[in-house]
Amino acid sequence: MKFKDIYGLEDVKKRLVRTVDENRISHAQLFLGTEGTGNLALALAYAQYINCRNKTDGDSCGTCPSCVKYEKLSHPDLHFVFPVAKVKQLKDKEVSSSNSFYLENWRAAVLENDAHLSPGDWYAKIGIENKQGYINTDDARSIIDKLSYKSYEAEYKVMLIWMTEFLYHSAAPRLLKVIEEPPPKTLFLLVSHQSDKIIGTILSRSQTVKIPGYKEDDLLSYLREKHQAGEEEAHNAVKIANGNLVAARDAIQTSEIEVYNYEKFRDWMRMCFVAKFTDISEFVVEVSRLGRERQKSFLGYGLNVFRKAMLLNYAGLDAARLSPMEGKFVQGFAPFINEKNLDQLYKEFNDAIYHIERNAKPDILFTDLSIITTKLLHAGKK
Repeated sequence: MKFKDIYGLEDVKKRLVRTVDENRISHAQLFLGTEGTGNLALALAYAQYINCRNKTDGDSCGTCPSCVKYEKLSHPDLHFVFPVAKVKQLKDKEVSSSNSFYLENWRAAVLENDAHLSPGDWYAKIGIENKQGYINTDDARSIIDKLSYKSYEAEYKVMLIWMTEFLYHSAAPRLLKVIEEPPPKTLFLLVSHQSDKIIGTILSRSQTVKIPGYKEDDLLSYLREKHQAGEEEAHNAVKIANGNLVAARDAIQTSEIEVYNYEKFRDWMRMCFVAKFTDISEFVVEVSRLGRERQKSFLGYGLNVFRKAMLLNYAGLDAARLSPMEGKFVQGFAPFINEKNLDQLYKEFNDAIYHIERNAKPDILFTDLSIITTKLLHAGKK
């Protein structure tokens, strides 16, 4: 991937190019940005630029042997690690390492999604929606083994660790020494959405590159050029995306998940508001059957509705950026979301996402959250 293939983010691109041109490449860098911000795409473009043989005007050439292999994610000195889960494959043999079974899926997923990949997209790609992915000790050993060899042809060996926050705590100590004192011409590129979930000893050994959300004009250009979106369609998608390219792209693809999240959250809030616990019990049974990533996506949608409700209350309709689908519901819901309950609602929903990631029983979790939400909605009555 070339820098020019990434829409916008010009300031970050210039800083990255400068580190290469001025020979100030840090051996361990954390590309930190929330979902849909382009941190993976920038890490790949940066690695390609570093090893390009014919750099031109602050970008890789795209045509030299190194670039051709980087464009296909098949360069022998470009290594990947990403979260997976143990599954039964190949005649019941357990597969748990990133590169033992999933590498071709990974390359395909990255290329299909313009290097803007969400964990949910990845887990769906490899069929583990009901499991939590991790980077485990097998991968830690694989990293050490691969970096112990000389590079095949590139000046730099690159180890890209995607979603570093899912690195097992038991696996992390194995990597500390190699990250702190890597072999010569070895580069670690860590890609993460949440730095607070990365263990401190890894974080302290990395230089952080903060990636902002996309500007609206850049998202509009991406949707028009890459997905042939119409003007109204593109503007509606950008309005609800809040700088998240993945969300903008999903919005124009008429995602059934988005419609489900909206309809189910709307119905759930109505049940909670009238304390209709018979219906809430049926809701809990249904949502408990979803995979973990779907449950997290559902709760994340709820957090977004709370945010939009507050924006509507204090900054008006334009600031809230409501989609046509959710407009009527959020406008009716907003009066019950205010300073009396917003902080606690945010805390409870974020705590629920945290516990889902740690394998909490979903029926207990959603029952408890429903009871708390019922109380908080009534606390918000004016």
